Amino acid sequence: MAHYLIEVGYTPQSWSAQVDTQPNVVERITPALEACGAKLESMYYAFGDVDLIGIIDFKTAQDAAAFALAVSSSGALRSYRTTPLLSVDQGIQSMKKAAEVRKVYSPPSVVSVVEQPVPAR
Repeated sequence: MAHYLIEVGYTPQSWSAQVDTQPNVVERITPALEACGAKLESMYYAFGDVDLIGIIDFKTAQDAAAFALAVSSSGALRSYRTTPLLSVDQGIQSMKKAAEVRKVYSPPSVVSVVEQPVPAR
């Protein structure tokens, strides 16, 4: 299983329906998660551009995509974003692998990360 961050933005109509009925979002999405073989780790309401944030364990990327397609095609969301997450150990292993790959990679151009002085006019 792999962790994914989901970020949801509801439409005004969806918020209106939720204010009227106060449904439990976890209970509402659990059947869809189970249909994808997924497990909800955590879910939070948020303020700002994103209305709902969740961490979900999906077995495969295809399962994460299926869930995203199903919920975003409902018309109740103005935005939906999925971000694959790595554990710290997976991130460190990725950095080690990147160090090996960098030894054999040929970039199209070399970019200096040192700030160059600007000539006076």
